[in-house]
Amino acid sequence: MSSQLSTLPVGLPAPIDDGLATHLEGMLLPKVSLKSTRGYLVNLSEIKQRLVIYVYPLTGHPGVALPVGWDEIPGARGCTPQACDFSDHHQALQHLNATVFGLSSQHTDYQLELKSRLHLPFDLLSDSDFLLLDTLKLPVFRVKKLLLYKRLTLIAEHGVIKKVFYPVFPPNQNAAQVIDWLKNQS
Repeated sequence: MSSQLSTLPVGLPAPIDDGLATHLEGMLLPKVSLKSTRGYLVNLSEIKQRLVIYVYPLTGHPGVALPVGWDEIPGARGCTPQACDFSDHHQALQHLNATVFGLSSQHTDYQLELKSRLHLPFDLLSDSDFLLLDTLKLPVFRVKKLLLYKRLTLIAEHGVIKKVFYPVFPPNQNAAQVIDWLKNQS
């Protein structure tokens, strides 16, 4: 990926661990179906192989301004750099038998633009109905009228969440953190 897309602005505020994800390790992935950028429904609970699911608030769209004050919200900025990081490390994650998904509350049409623009080798999942908020109690935040997921990464095996990275900062180094953790599990 372009280093410009992978770079974060200097001085972004780092998120703090507010404890809103401590309950997730050991939980079962719920039986919910989420629309993927390939056009089919994905039920994460039915996938028994190792999953890496990085959850992000929202990605920008060329020519569309991000919400006012976006860079001042701890942990908000960095969705495109995080996607680029997972794309850059996709082969290494596959060698560790991990299937990668990105997940946000954005609609699939919006995600399709990102997947195409960044040439992402993995699918993005849309949870625009906040099914994972209801079932897993994933942490969220509000910007004006937008309800968005906080950035976190889940590693699951056989439908069970084994590891949670939360908060994730800096997001453009998240895939390397995941790879390090997976290598230490072998």
